[in-house]
Amino acid sequence: MQNRKSVDGLKYPVFKTYMVQQTMIQKIGQQSWKFRLHLEDREEKTLFLKLANQIIQDILSGRLASGTRLAGSRTLANELKINRKTVQSVYEDLEAQGWLVSKARQGTFVSAHLPDLKYKDQPKARPISQTIDIPRPTHLIQNDGVPDTRLIPYELFSRAYRHALIKVTRHQSMGYGDPQGSIELRQALQQMLSMERFIQSSIEHICVVRGSQMGIFLASRVLAQSKAQRHVVVVEHWAYPPAIDTFLSHGYQVVRVRLDQYGLDTDHLTEILSTYQVAAIYTTPHHQYPTTVSMSMQRRLKLLELSKSFDFYIIEDDYDHEFHYDSRPIPPLISLPHADKVIHIGSLSKVFAPSLRVGYVVANPDIVQAMNQDILLIDKQGNAITELAIAELMQQGEIKRHIRKMRKIYQSRRDFAVMTFQQIFQDKVEISTPAGGMALWVKFNFPFQTQYIERLKQLNIHSEFDFGSDLTIENPHFYIRFGFAALSELEIEQVIQHLFQAMVSNINQ
Repeated sequence: MQNRKSVDGLKYPVFKTYMVQQTMIQKIGQQSWKFRLHLEDREEKTLFLKLANQIIQDILSGRLASGTRLAGSRTLANELKINRKTVQSVYEDLEAQGWLVSKARQGTFVSAHLPDLKYKDQPKARPISQTIDIPRPTHLIQNDGVPDTRLIPYELFSRAYRHALIKVTRHQSMGYGDPQGSIELRQALQQMLSMERFIQSSIEHICVVRGSQMGIFLASRVLAQSKAQRHVVVVEHWAYPPAIDTFLSHGYQVVRVRLDQYGLDTDHLTEILSTYQVAAIYTTPHHQYPTTVSMSMQRRLKLLELSKSFDFYIIEDDYDHEFHYDSRPIPPLISLPHADKVIHIGSLSKVFAPSLRVGYVVANPDIVQAMNQDILLIDKQGNAITELAIAELMQQGEIKRHIRKMRKIYQSRRDFAVMTFQQIFQDKVEISTPAGGMALWVKFNFPFQTQYIERLKQLNIHSEFDFGSDLTIENPHFYIRFGFAALSELEIEQVIQHLFQAMVSNINQ
């Protein structure tokens, strides 16, 4: 007799006899029937979506019961005559969403705890590539380029935290420690910066902070004290808003310098330096925020020369250096000649999660010591247990392995996002594929309308509007920063389809 399985309010047909048979087969490690997937009749535009949606549909229908082991990626790729990387990418994304689970040396299985669904108004699962009645994305985040927290290696973190807690308890070191950060973490950071970023420094040049924003705040505060006669900070034409707010809170006048396809315009900066007494320049040279442009080496060397000639500091926010895909990243400013006045700020939040408040500042010892004095006023020290746990993961190479894995996943998501924008919006968008990072900078080639602002806010998408000399307030160029890293390919398509639907009626007018 046919029963019905309820999933988030919906009922799908399930045959109990079949499920019992599947369970028995799994227990003895054999399958009397080979599970087949048929993709030819699906309407999605990509093989990834065809396969992902088919697996989800088979799970919802009961054809793939909880605990069912899927074919290995190589086997399934051969059967479907598709690239193995496509199968691996589908498995990884469905695992991140909660549809599948992987077990070491056993394989990939249908999860026993399926994700909450948002398909309540639909009689059956519908391919997400359709352009009508698309469900709102289920994993909606502040979409400006953050990591996918679903891919964090929680077991490794748990083990490292347990070891750190045991260590501080045994050594009775639960009291206040060094405001500059634990020596273990600074040693691990010093090794990483030397090997990966060409930064030659000692642990006395490194200060551990609670994320890059705290580093920016401390740099701003220290420079406000040391350069009291200079009241100007230069930022790029578009820049990270919290950084600007920080400079304004310390009484600085903020002056903006032009940007182009090579990054900060050093010729325009020279004009600014001839007019203002500049205390510092804040820049994101590796992947400029929000435009994703990488500053050329020629511009970097020119900026350092200007810093030496005009005696100003450079606050280098290197917020996502780990994720560079197409070539070796350009070395940071602080690793180049004449970098004495560079304050380099980095963060591990982009590697794992924003809630992991671990960042660092690399600067000359005088700057670091001044920061330590301010830390004593507001924070005493950081989280010793977290710092020890992160140091252990770095020393064991686990963080490097995690970065390598995430780099492959995020590069795939970047390429998929660019392709999907071009397929859906066609010639109505312009995107220069960034060499790295976790977001795209998308320019729209159709008239701006004020209602777009609210629609973009609803999707948590960062937008910018350029009222240039050849533009009017009624018709500016407008751009969005589209974060792809925290979204699976299924979710990327959902969000882009929502974006298209929010604007399509105006595009076609």
